[in-house]
Amino acid sequence: MSIFERLTRIDRRIIFCTVALAVIIPLLRPIGFPVSVSPSVKKLYDAIEALPPGSRVLMSFDYDPSTMPEVYPMNFSIAKHCFKRGLKVYGMALWATGVSLGQDALEKAAKQYDKAYGVDYINLGFKAGGIVVISAMAENVVETFPEDYAGRSVGQFPVMKGVRNFDDFDLIVDFSAGDPGVIQWIMIAYGRYGKKVGAGCTAVSAPAFYPYLNAGQLVGLLGGMKGAAEYEKLMDYMGTATAGMDAQSVVHALIVFYVLFGNAMYLVERRRSRRNRL
Repeated sequence: MSIFERLTRIDRRIIFCTVALAVIIPLLRPIGFPVSVSPSVKKLYDAIEALPPGSRVLMSFDYDPSTMPEVYPMNFSIAKHCFKRGLKVYGMALWATGVSLGQDALEKAAKQYDKAYGVDYINLGFKAGGIVVISAMAENVVETFPEDYAGRSVGQFPVMKGVRNFDDFDLIVDFSAGDPGVIQWIMIAYGRYGKKVGAGCTAVSAPAFYPYLNAGQLVGLLGGMKGAAEYEKLMDYMGTATAGMDAQSVVHALIVFYVLFGNAMYLVERRRSRRNRL
């Protein structure tokens, strides 16, 4: 059997294995392909950089495990940035599933900078109601969230000292995978109270929020895994978003190669068949 015939009869399981390896290897050992930082991501980074130490940042964890690969990395990176800058972080969720995901991101980021729960950050937990909850906490945070995510009175934590309403927060960042999410925060926090609002969302929903960014109603926007990878680049580390983008790049290149290779083999085989008939 000639080399050409062998190539045209490659076992499909070999192809499946190479595709699997193209995904797994970059995830385990990120390559760090060049990533260009978009202006929308840089704006949010600069907004956090501009805050003086001790400033308060409110984060809303409005996503679930199904969107975790896209949204969690940006949640972690921004929490890490806040702790690096010496900012106080206040977490909450309009999605019940976001509480534990946000808490995990805060704990891992806080551990890197020796930040303590209740002193440097707090997770106020979940409250159902969407835009109603935002409106309520805009007037009185403690009445809206009297207990943290673990059922402890928020009044016992030093980080809550001096926190009454939206006037006491310097920046709000929403990590969103749907509704309620970014739109509600823009409507109330920015539209009614004039607060600075930033957002991180899934790639499929990002295009809907660029008009708000262009209108100045968002200070910055991270869209999908690419946006998270860009933020990781700004923070000078390779995290799960960078690894995910590397895996996508490698497997896409491999698939393109197989498509081109398959078509090339088909054209060569067709030409050989014509010659044999002649």
